[in-house]
Amino acid sequence: MDCPNCDHDPTHVVDTGTTTDGTAVRRRRECGACSFRFTTYERTEWDSLRVEKRDGSVEPFDREKLRTGIERAVEKRPVDAGDVATLVEEVEADLPEGDGRVVTSERVGALVSERLRSVDQVAYVRFVSVYRAFSDPAAFRRELDAVLDDDAHDDRDEGGQRREQTDSDT
Repeated sequence: MDCPNCDHDPTHVVDTGTTTDGTAVRRRRECGACSFRFTTYERTEWDSLRVEKRDGSVEPFDREKLRTGIERAVEKRPVDAGDVATLVEEVEADLPEGDGRVVTSERVGALVSERLRSVDQVAYVRFVSVYRAFSDPAAFRRELDAVLDDDAHDDRDEGGQRREQTDSDT
């Protein structure tokens, strides 16, 4: 495998293990030229899982495409790569199993947005603005208002009173 930092080939494996759900092999690698360390995952190919797009076309499920979409949403946000990897694994685990599986792109987007909302609300708004392809600013505003309402509810104590912000909250 080529080093993603300097393109040197080969790199060597320094540690191997399985993911927490046991669906993949995690390999920690190091480049012999620049000493850059990175992680790769080995998974069973999901040849039978297909995604039906909005236009009706069907294409193979692409885990990297899913990861890239999530990474775009969390760009410049306080979300680390481990959170993104976990989110991708959780979404993938929720997809249907069996031969000839077809899932709609809407279902994949709903699974991502459902989880992303609890990880980072700004990333959630970014993701749903693309996933839902808002054509009406009012629809976008309704979604943003719903997020802000949830945030306001989180800032209230059990009696419904607004919590005072402390140094630990900032």
